[in-house]
Amino acid sequence: MSGSHAEPSRSAAGVKRRDFLRSAAAVGAGLVAAPTILGAEKAGPAPINVAVIGTGTQGRVLVEQARKIEGVRFQAVCDIWKDWSLRRATRLLSRLGHPAKGYIDYRDMLEDQADLQAVIVATPDWMHAEHTIACLKAGLHVYCEKEMSNDLGKAREMVLAARETGNLLQIGHQRRSNPRYLHAKHRLLDEAHLLGRITHIYGQWNRSIAKTAPKGSAKTKPVDQAALAKYGYQDMFHLLNWRWFTKHGGGPIADLGSHQIDIYGWFLDARPVYVVAEGGRDYWDQYEWYDNVLAIYRFDTPWGVVRAFYQTLSTTTGRGYFETFMGDEGTLQISEKASKCRVFAEPHLAHEENGNHPWEPWAEKGYIVRVPKKKTDANKPKTPADAILAMYAPSPSPDEFKFNIPVEKSLHQPHLANFFGAIRGKCKLNCPAEVGYETAVQVLKVNEAIAGGEKLHFKEEDFKV
Repeated sequence: MSGSHAEPSRSAAGVKRRDFLRSAAAVGAGLVAAPTILGAEKAGPAPINVAVIGTGTQGRVLVEQARKIEGVRFQAVCDIWKDWSLRRATRLLSRLGHPAKGYIDYRDMLEDQADLQAVIVATPDWMHAEHTIACLKAGLHVYCEKEMSNDLGKAREMVLAARETGNLLQIGHQRRSNPRYLHAKHRLLDEAHLLGRITHIYGQWNRSIAKTAPKGSAKTKPVDQAALAKYGYQDMFHLLNWRWFTKHGGGPIADLGSHQIDIYGWFLDARPVYVVAEGGRDYWDQYEWYDNVLAIYRFDTPWGVVRAFYQTLSTTTGRGYFETFMGDEGTLQISEKASKCRVFAEPHLAHEENGNHPWEPWAEKGYIVRVPKKKTDANKPKTPADAILAMYAPSPSPDEFKFNIPVEKSLHQPHLANFFGAIRGKCKLNCPAEVGYETAVQVLKVNEAIAGGEKLHFKEEDFKV
């Protein structure tokens, strides 16, 4: 939650950082073969000096996961909440063996820490652009949490800054590095085409009133009013509930929906044609943003039209969060919760003469594992209600398969590992700035569609920077 509203000019130290990292990337790509460097590589990767700006809950989660990646060394943290978030982060890192120095203003950190090479930005959405652009211009690679920004104009500036500086900018849509999502995309959809022609998508993220209720003022060690005003917050209530205010965030559709809507176009290899949406402040009148959103997208693909529905509710946990892709041969249900990941074959798929299912070749390749059907007593008498329900049940019932892939230990670590791997020249970013921008367009336009009360059409130029 650190901030100020000025951008430092590129310093000599920033140029040195950039030159150093280009050399490190060349080593990772095999372009430099100096014996001394290669000898160092055998002993382990050279450390990457990292800072984090914004050490609230999400910032601390990212720190805790990133420090497990070999060669990542935290040496600075920054947050405007000195006596709570900043103190907790520095103590956490100290316990983890990273004695990082704390700062309130990010400009002081960039001026003081001349040997930083990367930064994690986990501040409220409205500050992402300022912090990211300043760090890019200071010669740093940046991992910026989603939503990229709550302002598309500022998001464009972030893309341009990454291009102009040549530094890496990863946006925190972590599903793009999740092993199960990668498995579903590249193995189950692109290679096996298990779903046939995809026709519809459904996604949701519902939260209870216990999760969405307003957070009151901090009972201990709040930020003083002068500091709040300096960094653009009306009071502690606005700081603690920033996601719900138009100045600071984009509401639930940006906070939650951006993760899942990002998957729609990625899995389809398509951009939406239009979105129509409904929503309102029907429960939480303390907030400015809509507390419930229902949106429908249309995608035009080479195989036909795909209609995609998305909802986020703030008054119930009903069925949690997941995404479902439905085709004429199967349905894929996927989530960051591994227990919800399944593929269901349509009953009309014929079994082969030997009794095997048409998907068995993909099971033999290790992509999926069949879930045995529960045995039922066919002779057991049914009540009249059971008999009526049986009339509407699919016959035969769908064949169910699990993903044959280990459950990852962390939701964020693979995406962070992709970022640091790209810095070392070992891989490409899974969610570079241009991809993050396309998702921001699709997500933020939902709020615009609700406000306008009309179908909002996308143009190709909407996605270009």
